[in-house]
Amino acid sequence: MTGGTARATVHVPATSANLGPGFDTLGLALGLHDEIEAEILDSPGVEIAVEGEGAGELDPGEGHLVVATMRATFDRMGFPQPRGIRLRCLNRIPHARGLGSSSAAICAGILAARALATAPYAGDHPPEASPGLTDDGALALATEIEGHPDNVAPCLAGGLTVAWTDAGGAPHLVRLLPHEAVRPVVLVPAHRLSTETARGLLPKEVPHADAAANAGRAALLVAALTARPEPELLLAATEDRLHQDYRAPAMPHTADLVRRLRRAGVAAVVSGAGPTVLAFSTRNTQDLIAPEVGNDWHIQPLEVETRGARVVSLETR
Repeated sequence: MTGGTARATVHVPATSANLGPGFDTLGLALGLHDEIEAEILDSPGVEIAVEGEGAGELDPGEGHLVVATMRATFDRMGFPQPRGIRLRCLNRIPHARGLGSSSAAICAGILAARALATAPYAGDHPPEASPGLTDDGALALATEIEGHPDNVAPCLAGGLTVAWTDAGGAPHLVRLLPHEAVRPVVLVPAHRLSTETARGLLPKEVPHADAAANAGRAALLVAALTARPEPELLLAATEDRLHQDYRAPAMPHTADLVRRLRRAGVAAVVSGAGPTVLAFSTRNTQDLIAPEVGNDWHIQPLEVETRGARVVSLETR
């Protein structure tokens, strides 16, 4: 590519998956964002600068998740791989805490690559040389890379999402907006927990009664979050029998905090694979949270992010 360079800036939100009973299905986008600036270079090589979460820890080259995802997206679009990529990452989403940091990186890579591949280059590969990538295609690729759609769906679409895969394995989502009275609060511990470790504790089979109970609670949770955000209904709707108790040995402090908050009347769940706790507070329950939380937790009220991941600027030169 000899005639020009392009730079895209992408904002991607944190997400919380499962939301209690909606295992691998329900997800919520939160008002905490990573900012990724990706630039195609004429010169070869990868240059990465990371500020905030993961600084000094993440792969500084082709193995960086955003770079690897950009490469996969260029391939999916049939766009020639650029000689060089420069990244600047301002990471605010905690890593390995159950807030969708890997999904955010994947979605950032896809959106950045899609924007750069269709930028009005003055170079050898004009945008008409490459097919586009639809939103459905972006969801499919993100799910392929992440392994399941529950985090990438709300990251891409924003709001509350219900995600599933059809008989052919293609992912789909429905986007909903939670009631304005729902106020998410995340309680973030200092320690981390890998998703792989948490998933490894899940049994291959669960009792039919537990599966049936979760199906009912998940349906109730969609109604409670969107139409009737009453404390008692939210508390009942966030009961889970499929994953939280099985994962509790890997995060006993998280399990204990969830139990204490729920006893106090707060609809609290494990965020994603943990160890962060997500509480759905309302005006009646918001003051009940702090007394149950010790000094080892960072309390962060967040808005629901309704717009999802987006390209905020695209420059060519």
